[in-house]
Amino acid sequence: MEYQNILIEQKETVQYITINRPKQLNALNKQTIEELNIAFTEAEEDSNTRVIILTGAEDKAFVAGADIKEFANFSIEEGKLLSAEGHTKLFNFIENLSTPVIAAVNGFALGGGLELAMACHLRVASNNAKLGLPEVSLGVIPGYGGTQRLAQLVGKGKANEMIMTAGMISAEEGQSWGLINTVTTPEELMPACEKIAKKISRNSPKAISSAIAAVNAQYKEGVDGYLAEITEFGKCFGTSDFKEGTSAFMEKRKAVFTGE
Repeated sequence: MEYQNILIEQKETVQYITINRPKQLNALNKQTIEELNIAFTEAEEDSNTRVIILTGAEDKAFVAGADIKEFANFSIEEGKLLSAEGHTKLFNFIENLSTPVIAAVNGFALGGGLELAMACHLRVASNNAKLGLPEVSLGVIPGYGGTQRLAQLVGKGKANEMIMTAGMISAEEGQSWGLINTVTTPEELMPACEKIAKKISRNSPKAISSAIAAVNAQYKEGVDGYLAEITEFGKCFGTSDFKEGTSAFMEKRKAVFTGE
């Protein structure tokens, strides 16, 4: 597919997805969300892709928010539909992918941009990154999972502080709160993400998929996370990856996983 707002690049087992709207600070509009949904779907279906790195074009912004002009005149029902579709097509979709997604946060990650980073499984940020959920300054609240994922990552008190003040924090502060995994210089941002991606790629795709499902289960209403872990643990025993991993361990060699 020919994309208008995103760029795709494949290097060995890592796929790079770049939101390419630098003049709009990579703001999320409806078309970009649609394109991201397609790109992530195709990456998930590609057995050669073990890790996805998501970033924003140039160094000013990862994603500086949603494209406000698209919904400034929405009604209550239109607002609810906007949020629901965003959850389904992109934010919940990314969180529940079986392929790990690393957010390479360069520059501003505000509003929907920070929500997008939080939907990813890991977040690496450059030390020029600024993080925030400024929605209440516009008379609305985060609508793409921000109220939920931020509290999961940093705790209720810190989440309330960030949301209610509409302020920005630095990457270093985000790391101290548990929002960011690693902070780097802008020059080292992508190499740091690639280093993590290579470590992940060496492991069993099937086991990683099960691990993502088990971790996510804790945050799903009505789901027993411990029972989900038991189920996913058991499923691993029926995979070729498990047979290869245990054989390699006993034979004192490196495992070669196929993701089967």
